[in-house]
Amino acid sequence: MSSHDQDADFADFVHASWPRLYRTAHLLLGDHGLAEDLTQTALAKTYVAWAKVREREAAYAYARTTLVNTATSWFRRRSWRNELPHEDVGAELHGRTPDPSDRPAVLDALAALPPRQRAVVVLRFYDDLSVAQAADALGCSPGTVKSQTSAALARLRELIGDSPLPTANGARS
Repeated sequence: MSSHDQDADFADFVHASWPRLYRTAHLLLGDHGLAEDLTQTALAKTYVAWAKVREREAAYAYARTTLVNTATSWFRRRSWRNELPHEDVGAELHGRTPDPSDRPAVLDALAALPPRQRAVVVLRFYDDLSVAQAADALGCSPGTVKSQTSAALARLRELIGDSPLPTANGARS
């Protein structure tokens, strides 16, 4: 395959996978600008390895894993504090109870989770990965995925109640 063909193939891949990768990045980071940066970084890393991708179906999984690993490395940086400015900080400080039917409330609660728990929830319930697939994407054991999922769902229930959260078998409450 020529360089031009590879570039055209990768461009098609980017157009097809950008929305899903961006959504995952946004859910992990909670910020549009950082999500765009993370998605672009993951795609740039995927492009470097593009010649090694043998199966087109595997390319998205590779890019998603790259995205999650890059986000994890960002979380580990000393400069990363996972604190983002909000217009109304006072509402959080005064114990406001979010409305579970309000999508921003769910996103706020998701942003309140520690990075690993947030990654597990995003991969399991937004990207619809199995425990084994999420463990592979995160580079951890299935048991870690299960325990992090349990802790994350318990924390989300504290923050927003039960109605918008999945039950143990994956169905909505």
